[in-house]
Amino acid sequence: MDWELILESIPLLLKGLLVTFELVLLSLFLGGILAVPLALLRISRNPIAWMPVYAYIYVMRGTPLLVQLYLIYYGSAQIPGMQDSVLWPFFKQAWYCAVFAFTLNTAAYQAEIFRGAILAVPHGEVEAGRAVGMSPSLLYRRIILPRAFRIGLPAYTNEVILMLQASALASLVTIRDLMGTADAIVNRTYNPWDIYLPTALVYLIVTYALVWLFRKLEYRLSGHLRDRPATRVLAGAGPEPAQAGLR
Repeated sequence: MDWELILESIPLLLKGLLVTFELVLLSLFLGGILAVPLALLRISRNPIAWMPVYAYIYVMRGTPLLVQLYLIYYGSAQIPGMQDSVLWPFFKQAWYCAVFAFTLNTAAYQAEIFRGAILAVPHGEVEAGRAVGMSPSLLYRRIILPRAFRIGLPAYTNEVILMLQASALASLVTIRDLMGTADAIVNRTYNPWDIYLPTALVYLIVTYALVWLFRKLEYRLSGHLRDRPATRVLAGAGPEPAQAGLR
């Protein structure tokens, strides 16, 4: 192992990691904004509403992300009139094309996650909301969507991790993310072991950190499912409710 090369490469790899974070976080955020309405349209009984969404999700999930990225980055220039349109400054930039491709891809996966989670909301909770006079919009905002988020959180965690790992494909369209930076160093030093192993370790550490954070979030949101300890009298906290009623 060339430790001198590794130590010299760490700052560059961390700089590339920041680009990876930007790609992943922005794509997940924009994909999440698209996913919620797509999921609501997907569970609609109106074929005009759910069939186009189903086709979009089927295509995005049924084709490789690399092919989608290549079609957007390399294929957009072949569309007649594209280079003369107002969209060309967007599509000629690799970074924007990568964000666009990642957003469309993760939106399809997140929409399926949210769709399954919405359908998994207990029917009794929905009926309880209707019984107290909640409107459909209030019902979704106060009961269905918050409950669906807790149900779909484990699957969403997997999607975030897969999106992080898939972001390495951005290096194939000249983006200097973590993987792109590692490729550039290897092309210069011809020493793949001493560069790709630390790169893999960085991905592993970030993945573990994400899993830990989402587990903490899941634990916090599932407090109502855990057994609560018996009421204890704390020093200086006053008497138990039963004792307070006798005084």
